[in-house]
Amino acid sequence: MPLIVVLLVVLLGGCTAAPVDRPTATSTTSSGPPAERVYVSLGDSYATGYRPADAGAPAGPTRAGFAYLVADASHLRLINLACSGATSAQVREEPGCAPGNRALDAPDPGDRTQLDAAVRTLRAYRGRVGLVTVVIGGNDLAPCARAADASAAVACASQAVSDVRTNLAAILPALRKAAGDAPIVGLTYPDVFLGAWVSAEFPDGQSLARLSVPLFRNFNAALRAEYGRVGARFADITAATGAYGPLTALTQDPAYGSIPTPVAKVCTLTYFCTHTDVHPTPAGHEAIATAIRTAAGG
Repeated sequence: MPLIVVLLVVLLGGCTAAPVDRPTATSTTSSGPPAERVYVSLGDSYATGYRPADAGAPAGPTRAGFAYLVADASHLRLINLACSGATSAQVREEPGCAPGNRALDAPDPGDRTQLDAAVRTLRAYRGRVGLVTVVIGGNDLAPCARAADASAAVACASQAVSDVRTNLAAILPALRKAAGDAPIVGLTYPDVFLGAWVSAEFPDGQSLARLSVPLFRNFNAALRAEYGRVGARFADITAATGAYGPLTALTQDPAYGSIPTPVAKVCTLTYFCTHTDVHPTPAGHEAIATAIRTAAGG
């Protein structure tokens, strides 16, 4: 199978697609407690805190996810509208989210899309929104895994990136209008394919790892541009989790021996090297949470 197809197959199997809270706006008087501030999270399985089955624990969303960490550290009430497996089109077009794909504590979204639910929530808490985060795009490349050859896969991937930009161009202005001046932070993903360097699942894993670097650079540039159009900030999670560093710089890893430092980092921060799973480990979610708080200005 051509490397580009292998790359797309793994990318797509990973980001599995959560929620709607129905906030009740409350009023306070000058003698009452300070008004509650909220954090609204949209996206896919990264935002739901999805974890693969490990050490006897079932697969599914967890409170180890970055959204929960950011909410706790920032003293914000989390309203997590993410849905595992979501594509960028589904965020704006598809109502509902299966119970197993919702973030923990998320109520049934009913007939609302993530975007509808987010706009409603942001309007209800206007002036009390502390943060909005969006992580989406990983699942848009899924159809490319069925491409007949490398040329078709490349064309499919190019179209997928274009589709992500089109959907973000519809999603982000609506969020900005509803959120007012509240900070919006867009995210990307770790370059998990660096882990192919040490994975027995890939006979030519080192080539795959090298190919992943320009793929993520191009994908991230497209995402950054769309978030920038609405004055949103961008957290380059690819960089925050160790990518872009020279693959000639080596680290002595206890499990894999002498390997490139970026590979060692992605092995620690995601489940890719051990489970061929693209989701973050608890340490990975910590790194993402730190990157978000830095991008948000605290």
